[in-house]
Amino acid sequence: MPQGSVLGPVKFAAFTEHIVELVERHSVRVHLYADDTQLDDHCLPENVSIVCSRLTGCVSEVANCCASRHLQLNADKTEVIWFGSKSNLAKLRSSDSSLSVGRETVQPVSVVRDLGILLDAELSMRQHANKMAATCYYQLRLLRQVRRRTSQEVTTQLILALVTSRLDYCNSLLAGLPQSTVEPLQRVQNSAARLIFNLRKRDHITPCFVGYLSATE
Repeated sequence: MPQGSVLGPVKFAAFTEHIVELVERHSVRVHLYADDTQLDDHCLPENVSIVCSRLTGCVSEVANCCASRHLQLNADKTEVIWFGSKSNLAKLRSSDSSLSVGRETVQPVSVVRDLGILLDAELSMRQHANKMAATCYYQLRLLRQVRRRTSQEVTTQLILALVTSRLDYCNSLLAGLPQSTVEPLQRVQNSAARLIFNLRKRDHITPCFVGYLSATE
């Protein structure tokens, strides 16, 4: 099918719908999204080799099934990550926790991207919060260059579209995290408020919020 064809997703689903049944035969959980397939399993640190063997066998069967339909797994885009506590992850260093994909061996990584969310091995979400803060600051720097040429209303709309929308995306994953983890995101919101109200870096933003809320009630 030509790339971009409306029939492409339908045909792709028809070619891959059998993967779920195949994976479940190996007692492995599977998640499908568009052309991405995720496999996950769990175990105690001493049973890592068992899980690796099970996943390797599952991936091998999936690869053979795909090959029979003229599809090929891309080892370069395949990532392996182990989630756990710091102490349990330290125990993995003495064992082989890699995964074989065809003729390639995929080594575990410390962080993966899932639908735009950065998940680190300890699920601390620090890297995700820091990366999101850096992206938002980049947008704020661009908006600061046009702040003098636009009204407060336009600036607010731009910040909602380019900054706040990023902070709101999957923000439920940040619930219950330590203050030190989410502090960079709080500083982004403070910087956005100062840009909207045209404040200096050290000006307090609470009086502006109180006055703004009173005026809109």
